Amino acid sequence: MKITVERSGGIAALTRTWTVQATTSSDKSHWQPIVEACPWDAVPDSRQVSDGQPDRFMYSIRAGQRRATLPERAVTGPWRVLVETTRAAAEQTPRNGTATGIRS
Repeated sequence: MKITVERSGGIAALTRTWTVQATTSSDKSHWQPIVEACPWDAVPDSRQVSDGQPDRFMYSIRAGQRRATLPERAVTGPWRVLVETTRAAAEQTPRNGTATGIRS
């Protein structure tokens, strides 16, 4: 399973991307509960996610076949756990930012 978190916007309008590849069964068993905890079915239509707050981050989250685009203020609870865990795992891997087999 490939998990990608892309954060865009902010004052500088920079985009950051963090990616984790869960390839082994151990990795998948670590990441699956984190991904499953997120309310994927409750994500608003991506055309309706603008929250009217300039200079805020937007998050594009992909986990396997699932997709979500959320404004910064909506990245709470299980979404925050997924974003922060992915970011931490990817940042532990130097150069390309893609973590393979990293558990946090």
